[in-house]
Amino acid sequence: MSTGKGDIELAGVAKSYDGSTYAVDGINLKIPDGAYCCLLGPSGCGKSTILRMIAGHEDPTVGEILIGGEDVVGLDPVERRTAMMFQSYALFPHLSVRDNIAFALRVRGMAKGARDDKVDAMIEKVQLGEFANRLPAQLSGGQQQRVALARAAITEPRVLLLDEPLSALDEHLRIKMRAELSRMQRDLGITFIHVTHTQMEAIALADMVVVMDKGQIRQAAPAPEVYARPRDRYVAEFIGGQNVLSGTIGQVNGVRATLAGARFSAINIPIVQSRRLESGQMLDIAVRRDDIDLLRPGGAGVPEGSTAIEGSVIGVEYQGNFVKVMLEAGGEDEFVAYVPERRFFEDALSIGDRVLAVWQIDHAHLLA
Repeated sequence: MSTGKGDIELAGVAKSYDGSTYAVDGINLKIPDGAYCCLLGPSGCGKSTILRMIAGHEDPTVGEILIGGEDVVGLDPVERRTAMMFQSYALFPHLSVRDNIAFALRVRGMAKGARDDKVDAMIEKVQLGEFANRLPAQLSGGQQQRVALARAAITEPRVLLLDEPLSALDEHLRIKMRAELSRMQRDLGITFIHVTHTQMEAIALADMVVVMDKGQIRQAAPAPEVYARPRDRYVAEFIGGQNVLSGTIGQVNGVRATLAGARFSAINIPIVQSRRLESGQMLDIAVRRDDIDLLRPGGAGVPEGSTAIEGSVIGVEYQGNFVKVMLEAGGEDEFVAYVPERRFFEDALSIGDRVLAVWQIDHAHLLA
């Protein structure tokens, strides 16, 4: 029995187009009613396939899709009360803003008076009143996006599905429209499921981020958790903002352990109650780039409660409020520190300088 709500559950969902290769394989996922959920991953990871299956444009090969407690597999989008906003916006070029927004209501046979009232309220909500009689070609990209969003939302869906809605916009407008999407989701109070391959877009918008790889979920959690506590090496490297170090555990005591890699000497790592660490075990750890301090060798040394690796500066990029310093240290990939702008220029580093990359031991995160 449907509750009329927009909570979603995918249970054992898989999708194969040829009977042997799976675009989506064994997905189990619960999305709360009213959440802003981003499906994040590279091209071909299965995120758009999941979106189409929730929408009703495709059915799973196996598994159940429940919306509001009702199994909706086999139902069309209208019966599911889902609506989709496409990347291209797909606005009717010959219809005004008002008529584009009203189109679905007119097709459903709603009386003109009731239809006009709903459209007026929606136009006000998306702040398009002065553009109501313009054609899509007379609007900016951001205004067109608002029309597409309003047209999808006017049918009062339980779930609004957004397929790469910001990819066609330039960077400045993309950042502005992130705020618009977040505001509208709060105002509408319905579940948003947003597909993107852009990490910071997902982190900025979502209550819940679902990181995907090769048709499977690698981590599903609130955005701060995915960014600060990635589950494994794939998530840490895909989300970014982390240095990942691989090594072998040496000494283990009740508080600390040591980890040594092929290209770095032993560092201290924390022991957490949820993990059993043993000498000789291989382990990946992640350290946030903004947790790294850079010190010149031969100074006061590594502070108490911290650990460090030594390396050479191979790149410096000014990013405005911080400076990205790239080091040859730690592993196969470059080791990166985000140094606050003012601190960096107090003693600016140059290519070739030797430095100690220092972080607090407890700030390292142990990966699965």
